[in-house]
Amino acid sequence: MSQKSETAQKKSDPDIDTKNRDWRDDEVEGANLVTPEEIEDFALKDDYALNPQYISLVIDAADRGDGMRLRDLLDALHPADVADLLGFLSEDYREEVIPWIPGDALPDILPELDDDIREEIIETLHTQDIAEVLQELESDDATAVFEDLEEHQQKAVLAAMPEAEREQFVTSLTFEEETAGRLMQREVMAAPSFWNVGQTIDHMRENGEDLPELFFDVYVIDPSHRPVGALPVSLLMRSKRDALLSSLMEPVTEITVDQDQEEVAYIFEKYHLISAPVIDQSGRLVGQITVDDIVNIIQEESQEDMLALAGVSDSGRDASTFGIAKSRFWWLLINLGTAVLASGVISNFEGAIGQLVALAVLNPIVASMGGNAGTQTLTVAVRALATRELNAANLLRTVWRELAAGVLNGIAFAIVMGAVTALWMSVFQHDMGTDLALKLGLIIGLAMIINLFAASLAGILIPLALDRMGYDPAASATVFVTTVTDCVGFFSFLGLAVVILHLHT
Repeated sequence: MSQKSETAQKKSDPDIDTKNRDWRDDEVEGANLVTPEEIEDFALKDDYALNPQYISLVIDAADRGDGMRLRDLLDALHPADVADLLGFLSEDYREEVIPWIPGDALPDILPELDDDIREEIIETLHTQDIAEVLQELESDDATAVFEDLEEHQQKAVLAAMPEAEREQFVTSLTFEEETAGRLMQREVMAAPSFWNVGQTIDHMRENGEDLPELFFDVYVIDPSHRPVGALPVSLLMRSKRDALLSSLMEPVTEITVDQDQEEVAYIFEKYHLISAPVIDQSGRLVGQITVDDIVNIIQEESQEDMLALAGVSDSGRDASTFGIAKSRFWWLLINLGTAVLASGVISNFEGAIGQLVALAVLNPIVASMGGNAGTQTLTVAVRALATRELNAANLLRTVWRELAAGVLNGIAFAIVMGAVTALWMSVFQHDMGTDLALKLGLIIGLAMIINLFAASLAGILIPLALDRMGYDPAASATVFVTTVTDCVGFFSFLGLAVVILHLHT
């Protein structure tokens, strides 16, 4: 690829190093010869990740202002890959690329984008264009895009829509965020129980425009529009035309509009659902949720829990340095407070440490091992709570199991660390007698058992207590567990040293 122009070199790109590329100019020039028919295979690696050389082709075409080349490069990609591409580009390059996204591809691309990038694209569209794009989307995707609009944009877009579509969006926004009502797709295929297979198939063919683009089940309803069963499309197509739906339908798992999306994901996972009907407070069928939505929810929730355990948020690929630092500041401040508390414990034993410097060398080992053990137990507990594998029925058994595991590991590492400490101090500390070295080995061994027991206890009970109080254990348990293991580790080791070695504090 040819070098960027002086202006283009000023563009900021956090993911693609445009100044120090790993391939030679002639290699990129060869890549530029890729024909439109070959772009799709060239763009993706074997693991379906975007080829860095493809991204550089896009950057090069943007630098040269070659809009037709950009159109060819974008046309060949799946909408999800276009969304991924925009995430890799800097804001300056997105401004160059976005105008060349085919208009008919926008309805498929918008739901795949990160919120910030979606906002950039929407800002380039006229109100009427936004309204038309939303009307082409499935209702669940349209709601997800619509709710991210600014309030004034929402009002303008609603005013540009036909009355029927406008009422649907207004109704969707009456449901709480992250509930089934927001997540559901309003288009469903429903049929009365007295219909037969032939009538159902004929209805589907004649009214295809009003049906979901993709669906898996036909919901069988009673005269009050309440779902009484479901019929997989695969079974429908295999059955005789005169067979009644009531004789073929299977029991259905219903989702209420106010159920939390995490609970919905749990139901899908537990019962291996492909789709499920959503009902309102009166039990009437108002929509459906399909497994593709649930996959996204499971990924979002798992990512949130993983990030929360570390006290960080999903900054995104386009986040600013200041924004990232700000989002992590308060959590680090809390950790600073707990570190000061642990230091306060150590300060109470200044005299003992002054008399035997070896205590300062060995002290962090106990706290560190406790912290690691506590994190292990905490992770298991948070996962068990999230997957609902931990409840009142197995609570005591789980707690005792974790405590026993903590004690066993404590004993094992007490033996190992006690022997290592005694050998280390007697061999390398020439001014230390064998008797003192053995006592230090005993002290660190006992402290190890105590702290790993405390780590297991805190790691299981703290997330349980936070969950019972209505707090997210993934987001707030870590700081409490590490505080316990640090304070208990320091206190147990130094306290035992004072008692056994008769030191002054």
